Amino acid sequence: MMKIKTPKKGKIKRALEKRAPKLVETGKKTLILQGTKTSGVLNSVLTEIYHLKKDSAVRYTRKNDNIRPFENGGVTSLEFFSQKTDCSIFVFGSHTKKRPNNLVIGRMYDYHIYDLVEVGVENFKSMESFSYDKKIAPIIGSKPFIVFVGEGFENVEELKHLKEVLLDLLRGEVVENLNLAGIDRAYVCTAVSSNRVFFTHCALRLKKSGTVIPRMELVEVGPSMDLVIRRHSLPNDSLRKEAMKTSIDKPKKKEKNVSKDAIQGKIGKIYVPDQKMGDMNLPNEAKGVKRERREAKLNRDRNGPAAKKQKENSE
Repeated sequence: MMKIKTPKKGKIKRALEKRAPKLVETGKKTLILQGTKTSGVLNSVLTEIYHLKKDSAVRYTRKNDNIRPFENGGVTSLEFFSQKTDCSIFVFGSHTKKRPNNLVIGRMYDYHIYDLVEVGVENFKSMESFSYDKKIAPIIGSKPFIVFVGEGFENVEELKHLKEVLLDLLRGEVVENLNLAGIDRAYVCTAVSSNRVFFTHCALRLKKSGTVIPRMELVEVGPSMDLVIRRHSLPNDSLRKEAMKTSIDKPKKKEKNVSKDAIQGKIGKIYVPDQKMGDMNLPNEAKGVKRERREAKLNRDRNGPAAKKQKENSE
């Protein structure tokens, strides 16, 4: 017989339920890690990406020499780290002579590689290199604007793919209602050419306009960099169709006294109320009662005084 292990502690059970598939998924977590060799620029890029997504990111600072996202067999450790940290997006940094300041941004589906975009970082400026009023600094965890400027994001395949990945990386948790007063920053991505994107991070400053609606200004707070697209890998059609599948059914209400088992299937408990036989309405004279009465009357007629007197007269 198969033995299915079930969690005994409530903490473990809640953790498994949190990772289980849901009709409405929560925000995606980001895994940030590095390869065998990195540069000072790349370390600063990874640190500042982690700072921007500190509320929903995991940062690994140790070197990983067996991770190569675009090669077969080079994603085993990456998928293991993704399952361990429950992260569906990763940012991997590496530095080689052939590909300096290399950044790979990828998405996972069911803890396996879904798609990849490889970019090179150029003209990097950190947050510390910008001078601005600290009072307008964006708050970590706030909801940002994301702006894509340029026709290339609609026409060029590589830029369209980069746009999808950056949206998943930067937008955080998807919400239905939004308070505009809580939006204090914006990510601006400008398509300079067919393979180059200028990325910058700005704070929103509210100015008086003489009307009820304030005038908004963008103040660059960093980081800013040029992203040069090098390689990208798209998912196949079957995997994309499976990943894009959504449920149109509403979440079902909890069924009482019903449980499911992997071996026995659906199991239900039935509670039968007490049967009060004394209060049941029965017919006044059943067939058995009538037959007994007829037999008793016949016996009385045979053994009664009239029968005895008739017997004596006949003698």
